[in-house]
Amino acid sequence: MIEIANVSKIFTGRGAPFTALDDVSVTIRENEFFTLLGPSGCGKTTLLRVIAGFIDPTHGAVKLEGQDLVKLPPYRRPVNTVFQSYALFPHMTVAQNIAFGLEMLDKPSAEIKATVDQMLELVRMTPMADRKTSEISGGQQQRVALARALAPRPKVLLLDEPLSALDFKLRKDMQLELKRLQSETGITFVFVTHDQEEALTMSDRIAVMNAGDIRQIGGPRDIYDHPAERFVADFIGDTNFLEVELLATEGETARIRLPSGVETEVRAPRDGVAPGPVTLAVRPEHASLSGGDGAALPGTLANVVYFGTDTHFHVDLDGGARFVLRQQNQPGTAQGWSVGDAVTVTLAPGVGQVLRD
Repeated sequence: MIEIANVSKIFTGRGAPFTALDDVSVTIRENEFFTLLGPSGCGKTTLLRVIAGFIDPTHGAVKLEGQDLVKLPPYRRPVNTVFQSYALFPHMTVAQNIAFGLEMLDKPSAEIKATVDQMLELVRMTPMADRKTSEISGGQQQRVALARALAPRPKVLLLDEPLSALDFKLRKDMQLELKRLQSETGITFVFVTHDQEEALTMSDRIAVMNAGDIRQIGGPRDIYDHPAERFVADFIGDTNFLEVELLATEGETARIRLPSGVETEVRAPRDGVAPGPVTLAVRPEHASLSGGDGAALPGTLANVVYFGTDTHFHVDLDGGARFVLRQQNQPGTAQGWSVGDAVTVTLAPGVGQVLRD
């Protein structure tokens, strides 16, 4: 659906030039929920605005179904945008807001009414049709903004952190609603967020960005379980990093020696790394805590943090590294550990990813 080829954006003005996008290339598929994920200032919103036409790239091409978009103004692109602020008309009703874009396109009145009714039903706002948008909640306003953007049937819908203003529970609900809307309409969604949980919950694929560049593209499970580099592993979820020795690789498996001297097998780096000192990434839920001798990584329990659904154990490993484990709390079970206990961290077979820096 969208092909972005070697796009760069360099902002110039007072002071030194700033490279917001550095030779970015990515293909976004038809009927896909695609997320641009990364920290503030990584270039994700700049890339979204380049697709929308609000910013011209310094170099590169942007195509939609093979058509070059770079020379097309925003209003001539089959693309709509939902902004973080929603930008609704407070003096208009919900139905009037949804109808506005269709009226600007000179659609027949009968078609406008039928489309508005369809959009109201799609976002479950039919009972609110005659209310002004200043009289409804933030979550309802967000639904109206989505309905208004979807009404002209764009080929691509761009969403610039539209959930950031909502409270925690409502944001969770709207994550599911957005995925439902994308699935039911069949429109390609390009979603921008810095929230890793939003990205993992909704996306078909995720592009992790940093410093104006895309560092990895993949499905949520692939990005989480198989990070391509240290930045991705660190940004997506909680991760432990251990300095280990890579002994050998065979296919997708690597044999390493842990700081405790124990040898084990983990996932090999994708791009190949020579034997020697490397970094191993291990998710907190992929290790267990046990007592006694002979386990993989001995240490001392430094802290126990209860989170309701699970408990985090902070272990100071022999040798100085800190390792955090996460174990789910089960009804009627006690953890039985106290700060200062001698413990060992045991890695589950085959978990852990050897990384390139």
